[in-house]
Amino acid sequence: MTDSQRRDIVRMLAASVCFGAVGGIFNASLGNFLADVHHFDTEMRGWLEFPRELPGFVIVVVVGALVMRFRETRILALAALITAAGALGAAHLAPSTALVVLWIFVWSLGDHINFTLVGPVGLKLAVRGGEGRRLGQFGAATNLGILLGAGAVVLLAKVVGTSYSLFFSLGAGFALVAAWLFTRMQVDRVQAPSRRLVFRREYGIFYAISALFGIRKQVFYVFGTWVLVQLHGVSVATIATLFFVGAGLGVVLRPLLGDVIDWFGERKVLVIDEILLMVICLAYAFASDLLAAPWDLRLLFAAYVLDQTLFGLRVARTTYLKKVAVDPADITPTMGAGITIDHAVAMTLPILSGYLWETINFRWVFILAAGIALAGMFVCLRIKVPAGNDPAV
Repeated sequence: MTDSQRRDIVRMLAASVCFGAVGGIFNASLGNFLADVHHFDTEMRGWLEFPRELPGFVIVVVVGALVMRFRETRILALAALITAAGALGAAHLAPSTALVVLWIFVWSLGDHINFTLVGPVGLKLAVRGGEGRRLGQFGAATNLGILLGAGAVVLLAKVVGTSYSLFFSLGAGFALVAAWLFTRMQVDRVQAPSRRLVFRREYGIFYAISALFGIRKQVFYVFGTWVLVQLHGVSVATIATLFFVGAGLGVVLRPLLGDVIDWFGERKVLVIDEILLMVICLAYAFASDLLAAPWDLRLLFAAYVLDQTLFGLRVARTTYLKKVAVDPADITPTMGAGITIDHAVAMTLPILSGYLWETINFRWVFILAAGIALAGMFVCLRIKVPAGNDPAV
């Protein structure tokens, strides 16, 4: 490994911390911000996922156009600037529901561009057979950032009170630092051109895994949080504390989870992940039926933290794609296609879930998600990688 590569790894780790801090601030405070400031109910919260996830739906086109003209690290810098703009807009220019939706869309666009590119860039900084570990390290750095961001929300809420404009402005500052770090990276200074759009039959399982991840996101980010906020009245400081705990575990566990992927392969890891997701969904649905207060809420807190921790396994789809890629130039645009697919799910399923919550019962949201996770387990059992890339062979 060259000195330039080592410097790039350090820059990528630092940028991951900064981007994670933005995410920690956003996710720790968004639910309460929407409820307290803009008075969203459950149905409105479900509908918000359409514009919030729309950037992910069109990301295959956005990233496909960008990679034809710019280096991947330059695109990551642009993503950070877009995220900063969205955060500042939400902090200071969102007096109405329409404007808050607009700025969340902008914020989300930057976040989704980052998510698409960080995996392919991370793979370029990994040695063969150590892809999971390298991506796990970057994931741990992201979790450290989430820890800092969520911790900042907790501290500021206690010292100066709940000030969403202050929270989001701080997030913008972290995003600007990340943008500067990305501009300093050299890893992709010389690279083969990527294709604008790639859809191959060989990547069918990858597309299916991407759809499953879309389901996982909407359960955790939307309705897992909403159970705590709406049904149990959990405060923004407590939600931030849960993020703080989950992020702290992730700092330690994400490199280990990356090693687990390298050791046992994507098939076994993703099957176990779907089984655990079923358990989490059933806990969200029936905690208050099985346990008396306050033990039901403690079970929900545990399910929430476990769900957040298991997000570290999402790098398995990136390492799987590298192993089955027909051409290395397929990786970045195919990641974009996968994110578009997962957001097609993430944009539409919350609308159905919000309807089920309002018209029937909140439990049916999680029963539906548990059933989909069961189906996902059988999809993951079909994963196969070339013999030379399979750690089990």
